[in-house]
Amino acid sequence: MLVNAEGRVFVGQRIDPSAHGYWQMPQGGIDKGEDVREAALRELEEEVGVPADKVEVIAQTSRPICYDLPPELVGKVWKGKYRGQEQHWFLGRFLGEDADIDLNAHDPAEFNEWRWIAPDQLPELIIPFKRAVYEEVLAEFRDLI
Repeated sequence: MLVNAEGRVFVGQRIDPSAHGYWQMPQGGIDKGEDVREAALRELEEEVGVPADKVEVIAQTSRPICYDLPPELVGKVWKGKYRGQEQHWFLGRFLGEDADIDLNAHDPAEFNEWRWIAPDQLPELIIPFKRAVYEEVLAEFRDLI
């Protein structure tokens, strides 16, 4: 979760056709042997062009947050290899300027549009099967935003 000085949260609109019209926070995988904090900062830079020196890491969720894909998507997304995810979430304060955000930093791009939103808007913008994850992340980080 990347927040700006005004306490607004970064979201990007997914390009992926299976999630078209939904917005989400940056996320990504952890490489074998990689520290979860380092992975979060690497993914943030890859997906939205924000380097680690423009982020102050404030907190990490107390535990990984898991979700399962709905039955109709199992075997159809992620090349059929996964049934869900275990996610480690971090709260980071954005120290840069909006001009530092570059959706084309990743090839191919993950998002086609981005914006800053009020934290309470997050659950209504995410694809429905991830809503509980976003509500849990918000509950942990709300007082720190």
